[in-house]
Amino acid sequence: MSGGVSTVQLVPDRVAWQDFATVDELTMSTATIGQAYNYKVVRQFVIATVFWGVVGMAMGVWIASQLVWPDMNLDLPWTTFGRLRPLHTSLVIFGFAGSAQFAASYYAVQRTCQVRLYSDKLAAFTFWGWQSVIVIMLVTLPMGYTTTKEYAEIEFSGAVWMAVVWVAYAVVFFTTVVQRKTKHIYVGNWFFGAFILVIAMLHVVNHLSIPVDWFKSYPVYSGATDAMVQWWYGHNAVGFFLTTGFLGMMYYFVPKQVNRPVYSYRLSIVHFWALITLYIWAGPHHLHYTALPDWAQSLGMAMSLILLAPSWGGMINGMMTLSGAWHQLRTDPILRFLVLSLAFYGMSTFEGPMMAIKTVNALSHYTDWTIGHVHAGALGWVAMITFGATYHMVPKVFGRERMHSTPLINLHFWLATIGTVLYIASMWVNGITQGLMWRAINEDGTLTYSFVEALQASHPGFVVRFAGGVFFLTGMLLMAYNVWRTVRVADVAIAHREAQIA
Repeated sequence: MSGGVSTVQLVPDRVAWQDFATVDELTMSTATIGQAYNYKVVRQFVIATVFWGVVGMAMGVWIASQLVWPDMNLDLPWTTFGRLRPLHTSLVIFGFAGSAQFAASYYAVQRTCQVRLYSDKLAAFTFWGWQSVIVIMLVTLPMGYTTTKEYAEIEFSGAVWMAVVWVAYAVVFFTTVVQRKTKHIYVGNWFFGAFILVIAMLHVVNHLSIPVDWFKSYPVYSGATDAMVQWWYGHNAVGFFLTTGFLGMMYYFVPKQVNRPVYSYRLSIVHFWALITLYIWAGPHHLHYTALPDWAQSLGMAMSLILLAPSWGGMINGMMTLSGAWHQLRTDPILRFLVLSLAFYGMSTFEGPMMAIKTVNALSHYTDWTIGHVHAGALGWVAMITFGATYHMVPKVFGRERMHSTPLINLHFWLATIGTVLYIASMWVNGITQGLMWRAINEDGTLTYSFVEALQASHPGFVVRFAGGVFFLTGMLLMAYNVWRTVRVADVAIAHREAQIA
């Protein structure tokens, strides 16, 4: 038996998948000498990520303080909790997380496809266009111009502009993939691609409305249909904007940071197809015990429960990529961020399906437990992996060997971890307390507790949640300082050399 035949028989998986089992293989020199990646737009989005992270998280701490000390509403219409809560959500999701997605997808797609971004001008348009969308949110939401739909709060005129920018993003990304010099499309790009396509679809469908002027429109749907459209969008904003897109990030940056191939490339493909076929059906779990037909509620519950399997498969895949390299966690705080994000991804994707069960939902929904769950995903998964990916990218695109200070990254890790745990734990306790108090009834059928009593019971949790937010924001400020110190001594020559395709 020849050596070549023997190899195929002994390790068929490795031969079958070797062309694309590791990110490193895809980022080696295979393209035209002299051509360079477009890192300018990546640098811009990285800085925007850090900036909106600070602003958005500061806004979060402010609204958390309003629940502890109502005077923090300032008795002004523009600074009330009701006006600033949607702004906080939009700044951290679209400003912070969105800019991170643009940066990571533009960085990863170029390196895994071995080709420069399709159009420098169109890529630049996506940067300035996306930042203008965030500014529109920053101006209009405190003024009360909102659709009142969670994750889709920007009014009609802003939403149209947002769609234009997003289509430009899709053109840049997919044309780059089409023009690739590599044989295979790396799995991370499949996740990025699905995120871009589905968000475009969700955005358009949920914003179908009849405008009456520049700042006011009415949805084309009504009643239970309108509620279902909102949560079909809203949950899939979680499923695709905050999960699938960041899994694209995970499948690039975890193997790259640990310098090992993805544990199982086959599992990553199963993970992809399972997620995109299931997530789209999970939205009705937000509408248990409403006017939504019972069959639709049950469908949402069933699909949510099934989602647990592929989600944990993806978590295990990311974790096991460190197999044989766990010792790196002792010295690499960037890797700690990436691994902890996977742990929180696993926790959140277990908690979500459990909360989707109707009987559990009867206790949890509309309580602070829901808020805790959202932030387990937002702080624990999305922010943590964004921190790790940003710390990885900054030296690469700004021409430095490493970040300015590794101890500061480590301190940021612990501040973020403590902040997240305080936030989640306080909201769990609050949520269960609220759920039990709200449904308690006396023998004559009257409510046992008043709203004020439930609010008083929630106050200690609000204090702890505020403290957790302060910890998390402090870590974000340290990151901003660390990035600033790294960027201000950027070496243009090194950055140019790093950007060479060959």
